Amino acid sequence: IGLLLLGGVFMSRLKPQFFPKDLSYLSYVDVWLPEDAAIAATIDVTRTTESIIRDVCARYGAEHPDDDGRPRDVLASLTTFTGGGGPRFWYSVNPEPKQENYAQIVIQVYDKHDTNHLLDELQDALSRQIPGARVSARLLEIGAPVGIPVSIRISGDDALSLRRAAEQVKDIYRSIPAADRIQDDWGTEGFVVEYKIDPDRANMAGITNYDVAISSLAATSGQRVGVLREGDKQIPILSRLRIEERSQLSDLENLYIYSGTDTKRAPLRQVAEISQSMRPEKLKRRNQFRTITVSCFPKAGVLPSEVLAQAMPALKEFEKTLPPGHQMEIGGEYEEQTKGFKEMAMVMAISILAIFGALVMQFKNAVKPLLVFAAIPYGMVGALAALWIMGAPFGFMAFLGVASLVGVIVSHVIVLFDFIEEEHEKGAPLIEALLNAGIVRLRPVLITVGATVFALFPLASHGGPLWEPLCYAQIGGLTMATVVTLLMVPVLYAIFVLDLKIVTWDRHPTDA
Repeated sequence: IGLLLLGGVFMSRLKPQFFPKDLSYLSYVDVWLPEDAAIAATIDVTRTTESIIRDVCARYGAEHPDDDGRPRDVLASLTTFTGGGGPRFWYSVNPEPKQENYAQIVIQVYDKHDTNHLLDELQDALSRQIPGARVSARLLEIGAPVGIPVSIRISGDDALSLRRAAEQVKDIYRSIPAADRIQDDWGTEGFVVEYKIDPDRANMAGITNYDVAISSLAATSGQRVGVLREGDKQIPILSRLRIEERSQLSDLENLYIYSGTDTKRAPLRQVAEISQSMRPEKLKRRNQFRTITVSCFPKAGVLPSEVLAQAMPALKEFEKTLPPGHQMEIGGEYEEQTKGFKEMAMVMAISILAIFGALVMQFKNAVKPLLVFAAIPYGMVGALAALWIMGAPFGFMAFLGVASLVGVIVSHVIVLFDFIEEEHEKGAPLIEALLNAGIVRLRPVLITVGATVFALFPLASHGGPLWEPLCYAQIGGLTMATVVTLLMVPVLYAIFVLDLKIVTWDRHPTDA
């Protein structure tokens, strides 16, 4: 009972995590400029980012030389995509659609053990040296794509209310020291000039809405009127107003709108009213509702679950203040972790029921399988203790290691139980059968456990962060369960026979 209570203490102190980041030669950098940025500005920021990446890699190689003391070549290649994401180079990285304010840089290194450490230094340098843009150095994700790990989704109908709610969530993030790179997926609002065309006046002047659109576009951005061919190049020829004629918004009121059907023309102020406002450049929806997602990254050395745990009390209070028709959901890693753990728990429950049914058929008794299962909780306690001692988080891989312990522990207990049942059939006394079972089955159990445990040590030390939790859970769980199997299971068997009288032990003479 004390060990089981201690297991609850270990579980409460473990940090939850969905999928750890595995070792990889590839990583990538997302570069986001304001939504109204031109492609030329994106190219300039991207070139600056590439220069910073090369400098950080060179400095990292000098600080971590090779065996001969010479600086190492860390960076193998840089691949840049400007104006949109590249093709899907990794199954969990969703390519971004074409947009002028976005660029993606794929980084490849020579040694995959450098990637995790390099990106921490790289993110720090990018955050300090590139103002006015969101630049995020990202590791490749294992498992289901999560995106930004700490995300809160707010859904509703009114865009202004969603904006206000998003700012409140950002304030909650800003109050947490471990939160970094706070953002939302709607981006900043852009300056919009809107024409409110009077249909009566436009009809009297012989002007259509299309005429207004074409004339405004030609005056401000330019209209293509031809192509200049120079060698193998085709240079577009644009017609638009001189810079001094379109430098101010008041110049638009004096703009003449030409009819597309005849020679009529009219000033823009005669057929339309011009208004200015700030509007979101993006409006995203989820399940047909307008949804804004407010996200942040944890700082280096901090898990997303730790950031969310600190923000959760304030988020619950914030949810109570949402106007009617608005809804808050927790996304990111928490959502995928909850979904994955629920599925794994269902699979483990079905497996345990199937094993229980097989043992009932084998022993022809519904109580003896419970004795076989008695060692399972102690194996889980050992797994949790090993994870806590090694400082590993409890994530999907650790859950997988704990779930796989069930079958291994049951097989070891069956080895012991089978000998006890054989001695029972031979007519041996209870105590003698239990002692002989512990002595005779000691070597097979220790050999199988030892082979498994010692084989997991190289994978735990050199397999990377993906495999470490699974290996620690298996090593600690098998070690604890072996001791329990050899000591406690025979004692429980004797208690069930001698004290509780639940299991009967009838002595039968050995057949001659």
